[in-house]
Amino acid sequence: MTKIAILGANGRLGRVVAKAFIDAGYDVRAITRSGKVPAELKGATAAAGDALDREALIRATQGVDIIFNGLNPIYTDWGKCLPMAENVMAACHANGTLHLFPGTVYNYGSPMPAVITEDTPFHPTTEKGRIRTAMEDLFRREADAGRVRTILLRAGDFFGGTGSGSWFDLVVAAKMNKGTYTAPGPVDLVHEWAYLPDFAKAFVGLTGNLDKLGAYESLNFPGHPVTDLQIKAASEKALGRSLKMTWMPWWVLRAGSPFVAMWREIVSMSYLRFEPHQLASARLEGIIGTIPHTPLDQAVAEALRDIGIATVHGASKAA
Repeated sequence: MTKIAILGANGRLGRVVAKAFIDAGYDVRAITRSGKVPAELKGATAAAGDALDREALIRATQGVDIIFNGLNPIYTDWGKCLPMAENVMAACHANGTLHLFPGTVYNYGSPMPAVITEDTPFHPTTEKGRIRTAMEDLFRREADAGRVRTILLRAGDFFGGTGSGSWFDLVVAAKMNKGTYTAPGPVDLVHEWAYLPDFAKAFVGLTGNLDKLGAYESLNFPGHPVTDLQIKAASEKALGRSLKMTWMPWWVLRAGSPFVAMWREIVSMSYLRFEPHQLASARLEGIIGTIPHTPLDQAVAEALRDIGIATVHGASKAA
């Protein structure tokens, strides 16, 4: 049985990806700093490993065939990203493992291309975009040198899955129990979203088709390029009631950003909410077949239940 280690298994993405690989019959090792496995990952083996401790990470991933790199520090800790990436490369090289990595759209900077293809050049204009570009440069160098094979799948903003930390739960749905939808930007602007269960299944599909892939692959995951008006309508359908529209108070964050580190980091990435963009892929379907895609109404309803908001077709999952 193929063994896969999930780094960041306590995180929203790590949990969903681990569950997808468990369901697909893989032997899953959930690696966290504490060594404790989230309750929802029944069937996974727990292991402790700190991504900032290279030797500990090498030991934690010994004997696996694949490492899924779901490590993602909070916005104010992104100085850890490149050291973590270097340690993951060391663990992959030491243990002879394949490296799976979720890419972002940060690399493209502002102004954002309206349609991002796999050939769209990087043009990072923020520190986070430069960090992500440097990480991908590292992965490509390791692949070109024959040390570590990397398969990268790029996605938009996440929704779906338990836990917190996404724009969907922190902003969009934060006041839905009080009857309010909060738009982070212009309501008719197309924004790329990735429903995590679909994204995770695409990773499973890629690992089942490695013979079609090279030493380094950077692919796009076309998810849900939709507007806030569309997400609001899907939310209203799921809740069975209308929602009042309100907007994220960007002026407050901008005014406070010199004094609040997290606000400063959020403001630095605010262009993503004011420039339309979506992902397109010329290759993914040819590799994995039909790209996983849950209809928006269903995906939004499930995502709301995941974060504890009851819908007309079922109680909240957190209840």
